[in-house]
Amino acid sequence: MANAPVQRMSQLMAKTLRDDPADAEVLSHKLLVRAGYVRRTAAGIWSWLPLGKKVLSNVERIVREEMDAIGAQEVLLPAILPREPYEATGRWDEYGPELFRLQDRKGGDYLLGPTHEEIFTLIVKDQASSYKDLPVILYQIQHKYRDEARPRAGILRGREFLMKDSYSFDTEDEGLAHSYALHRQAYQKVFARLGLDYRICAATAGAMGGSKSEEFLAPAEAGEDTFADCPNCDFAANTEAITYELTSVDATGVPALEEIPTPDTPTIETLAAHLGVEASATLKNLLVKVDGEIVAVGVPGDREVDLDKVEAHFAPAAVELVTAEDFTGRPDLVRGYVGPQGLGDKVTYIADPRVAPGTSWITGANKEGTHAKNVVAGRDFEVGEYVDVVVVQEGDPCPKCGTGLKLDRAIEIGHIFQLGRKYADALKLDVLGQHGKPVRVTMGSYGIGVSRAVAALAEQTADDKGLCWPAEVAPADVHVVAAGKALQTELALDVSEKLRAAGLRVLVDDRAGVSPGVKFTDSELIGVPKILVAGRRSAEGVLELKDRRTGEREELTVDEAIARLTAQPAL
Repeated sequence: MANAPVQRMSQLMAKTLRDDPADAEVLSHKLLVRAGYVRRTAAGIWSWLPLGKKVLSNVERIVREEMDAIGAQEVLLPAILPREPYEATGRWDEYGPELFRLQDRKGGDYLLGPTHEEIFTLIVKDQASSYKDLPVILYQIQHKYRDEARPRAGILRGREFLMKDSYSFDTEDEGLAHSYALHRQAYQKVFARLGLDYRICAATAGAMGGSKSEEFLAPAEAGEDTFADCPNCDFAANTEAITYELTSVDATGVPALEEIPTPDTPTIETLAAHLGVEASATLKNLLVKVDGEIVAVGVPGDREVDLDKVEAHFAPAAVELVTAEDFTGRPDLVRGYVGPQGLGDKVTYIADPRVAPGTSWITGANKEGTHAKNVVAGRDFEVGEYVDVVVVQEGDPCPKCGTGLKLDRAIEIGHIFQLGRKYADALKLDVLGQHGKPVRVTMGSYGIGVSRAVAALAEQTADDKGLCWPAEVAPADVHVVAAGKALQTELALDVSEKLRAAGLRVLVDDRAGVSPGVKFTDSELIGVPKILVAGRRSAEGVLELKDRRTGEREELTVDEAIARLTAQPAL
């Protein structure tokens, strides 16, 4: 980057905007468009303008340097991929409508890559024949494609996005654990260099499969993930990954089940009001269909069912809520009055661990206008399987220490998985082991959202004036502003060349016919860390240096400004 030509705003292909885009909902969307970094091409599809491309490339560079530092080897695989490998792993169908599918002129099926586990597996299968060829870590920085139903939030949730994905290949589980640890450390260095505030949170593997999984989350109001953070210990997890131990309760002394008339009480609210009890004393039984078969989900009446958790549990099966038509011809299902004690074998019953053996509930009696009390789990009904399915709430106990959890919104910027042998099994990835017998390879998968990191940085660092980039990712080191007169422009261009010669990346606002006020506003909107103004004291060779983040200003001569801007920060 040293000695790159000075970028003149009079020649820059980027126009700033005074007003927010009409469709913008989040801060990063508004500012990246207004500051001339990106432009919308279609829903969920974005073009990167010169300033935006510089920031994106800086994020890429940091990611690349830290991946290279752990011995990973960079490759570049195609974005358009054949159907067969994804069919072998089941993901051709599992991905559902989010997968971009297409055909060539001969009718062959292809897809636009959402992730590349299958293709990396086949590359290693082709190239590695012996344990001596492993371990190996391969990575790429490549565009990915997912047909989001509701692309939103600018580049945060797009249908095309730039991602670093890497994959480790080992012959033993211990090797996988080591590769996973290497990536975890590399990610910490990447996000520290990017200047992101982040948390490492336990996560679910989801459609990726595998065992251990952690997310790197950047707290931000625009985030679509909710994570729980314990203020007392080091516990942090995506709420979808929080699990609690099943603790049985002694039900000795609980009276026998008793049915009670409860007319016009089909909801938890109406039932609790009718009986004068807390909603937490009731048992809510939500009916869903899993691949067309009805499943009942039991949770305390004061809690909501997290359908994402239910879907994750039954994946890749399709999960949907029942409709009124589903009750037709089912006398065992009385709408608004379903209870687990009368479902029999026709309906699978799962429950949250809070519905533990021995707990007693008020729930439906499977009769119109009737409920039952003293309904004890394990005595009056059996739970087929316990699954953490409630929506986690602020104040829920920390699974590690019991302290009330804090909840916050966050942007997922990275995710690491110990995949194990899921893809190696499907694609038969073996190498010759030390003892002359085939050994099944074990894998890890690791992603960083490169374009998403740009949005996360914008969300976390912007202020009421505009963007405010950390130095290492900014499109320039210094933004020189010529206030407007010929002498000021001459001084601005002269100092810009001197700064360039000193190794700095320089953006200079040399636009003619643009008022000083607009230039100053644009310099704050664009968000370069240092702003150097050739203004009222230009005839004396004096400039004003402003720190974009703190707003601190000082007047310096040209030589002093160059010395200040090129000085190495104290460690």
